[in-house]
Amino acid sequence: MPASCPATASWPTTGTGKISAPRYPAAGYAWYTVILLTVAYVFNFVDRYILGLLVEPIKADLGLSDTQMGLLIGPAFAVLYAAAGLPLGWLADRTRRTLILGCGVALWSLATAASSLARNFSQLFLARVGVGVGEATLAPCALSMISDSFPPERRGRPIAFYTAAQSLGAGLAALGGAAVLGWANSVDQLQVPVLGEVKPWQFTFIVVGLPGLFVALLLLLSREPARQERAATQTGASIGETLDYLWRRRAAYLSFVAFPLVMTTVAYSQTFFAALYMRTWNWPIERFALWSGLALVIIGPITVNVAGWLSDRLYKNGRPDGPVQVMLAGSLLLIVMGAVSPLMPTGELAFSVWLFNLVGMSTVSAAAPIALLNIVPATMRGQGAALFYMITSLGGLLIGPTAVGLLSDYVFGESGIQYATALVPALFGIPVLLFTGYARRRYLAECNAAAGEAQADRG
Repeated sequence: MPASCPATASWPTTGTGKISAPRYPAAGYAWYTVILLTVAYVFNFVDRYILGLLVEPIKADLGLSDTQMGLLIGPAFAVLYAAAGLPLGWLADRTRRTLILGCGVALWSLATAASSLARNFSQLFLARVGVGVGEATLAPCALSMISDSFPPERRGRPIAFYTAAQSLGAGLAALGGAAVLGWANSVDQLQVPVLGEVKPWQFTFIVVGLPGLFVALLLLLSREPARQERAATQTGASIGETLDYLWRRRAAYLSFVAFPLVMTTVAYSQTFFAALYMRTWNWPIERFALWSGLALVIIGPITVNVAGWLSDRLYKNGRPDGPVQVMLAGSLLLIVMGAVSPLMPTGELAFSVWLFNLVGMSTVSAAAPIALLNIVPATMRGQGAALFYMITSLGGLLIGPTAVGLLSDYVFGESGIQYATALVPALFGIPVLLFTGYARRRYLAECNAAAGEAQADRG
């Protein structure tokens, strides 16, 4: 039997104080919950990534620089996204998660649509802040709900299915954006009720933002899964307790988080790829969006589900650090291919190399949250997930697009954007790869310690 890492908190107890097995929802409803959360995650990434596709037309209409676009893609979204994450994780450990998430989806959908009203940098910045605050509700609620819907040995597949929304959402943003832009650019005048005539990029924000309101309604009407792996007398851990717990284990957690942090840094730096392909290889936005969208919706979901299956298989075969092994392999692939892809002589060859980068990113995206849930106690799982996504998203959003914008404006010039996008994965990824062995050893030690605590609780 493998070491049982996840159960660092005691199992639910009966009225007599005896330990009873957790009662999970019926499989059908558990998977309905996963599907609904995945749809919300798709909208999350559509609304987050659509701005990257619109870099060039927004720059032209609003007179913005690459640095300003980098700030809009990253820091404008990330600061309050990160600041709201921990308090929302605290709420997710105590209150109805479907209510928190339904309100969050409604907020980010409206904020995306409101981006169409921006007439300058400041107004678009405020709209992006609204998107960030709304999207901060998703990670702590979703991972906590999935954990309460499936036993530990069966979490890999649903988490991988949910994680597939990252590439699926980005892909649909590209495909939908290409379709909307292509149609909008073919129309002489775009008229929207109340707003009047709008630009194609403004119309795109409206079309991708408003449908999320229907998803918000479904979440508000859905059932809250019962909280599992928690004694009847236990409540969620306080923020202070969670921070103290993680601080005492900081070596293991920080070395582990460094790899998904590099993944998000590389991924968000690539929001400039539509501009890269247009400036370097004269690809129209619609062509890049179509190709990248197809790759994201096909390769991404396949990869994350294979990574989830492999993580479960390694776990069941007595390898409690199996998800971390999968994550580390994906990190190597995404860093190397991410640095090489923009330096190719043709757009077609660059895109072919980028496909391997996509496999690496999708692998890390799936394996990292599985590994995280294996070492975070049930009483602080919402906050643990919030902190994880706060660190990885904030770091990735602050560093990735901002670094590309600054390098493009002040080092290589706009025509040298290929060097800016190639330097980011090399600069931030190679140092982290040097700690691969250390990260695996620290994680395995933490996993074994968690198994020992769980055994003592059940004894």
